[in-house]
Amino acid sequence: MENKDFTHIAFVSFSESNKLYTFGTNDDTLKVHDKVVVETVRGLEVGTIMKENQLFENVSSELEIKPVIRKATAKDLKDVEDNKKAAEKAMVICEEAIQAQGLDMHLIEAEYTLDRSKIIFVYVADDRVDFRELLKDLATKFKCRIELRQIGPRNKAKIVGGLGTCGMETCCSRFLNDFDVVSINMAKNQMLALNVQKLSGQCGKLMCCLRYEDAQYKQMRAGLPKLNSQIEYKGNKYRVTSMNVLLKQAKIENKEDVQFLDFSELWPEIDWSKR
Repeated sequence: MENKDFTHIAFVSFSESNKLYTFGTNDDTLKVHDKVVVETVRGLEVGTIMKENQLFENVSSELEIKPVIRKATAKDLKDVEDNKKAAEKAMVICEEAIQAQGLDMHLIEAEYTLDRSKIIFVYVADDRVDFRELLKDLATKFKCRIELRQIGPRNKAKIVGGLGTCGMETCCSRFLNDFDVVSINMAKNQMLALNVQKLSGQCGKLMCCLRYEDAQYKQMRAGLPKLNSQIEYKGNKYRVTSMNVLLKQAKIENKEDVQFLDFSELWPEIDWSKR
């Protein structure tokens, strides 16, 4: 069907993600939390309506929109549960095939499409893997289409889940759908000790939360000297050895003296009330 044939847009999410995807429908009875069968690039899948449908004319989209096939039936929901159990068995079979061929890849999960016309195996690997022989082997075992999808360490952490150093569930598995670049400069902006091991998450990459307050720290640090810069205070030269931008305090020292002072006293020309 073409986009113009739909009267409404449905907003659907899937179990592995909180991200919303749009699908076309002519069913104006669909409600939030309804389970629906939709056509995706992977095949038929069951998703959940996460927000009220909108009239198609109120949503602008130049991309082709896939349709909502139907509201999920009791059989569809049973098939989903059966597919999960079948996927667990498929994981074991695929893992045995990987070990038999000596491939350097770590299997993360397996998932069938609703009609079992396709099974997707997700794996991580340090390098590209030549899995042509593996594909042939799996095709003879499962008698359906096989997709082997390589993901990075951040996506692996999102799938596996766990607790972060803050004690809460990791951001990637809780709400992040896309991963922004996180650089060591963000840690420098917060004046954190540059211990990469402590600044890294379960994925081995810099923690995503370093980005959350980066813009605020940049704003708070605007106009401040760099650490170890020399400044003059009451006629004496000092070196700025540490700063706490949240408390707006700095430590300055020389061979004879150490001072802990408010930013407003060191740099009165800056309006600190607006930071």
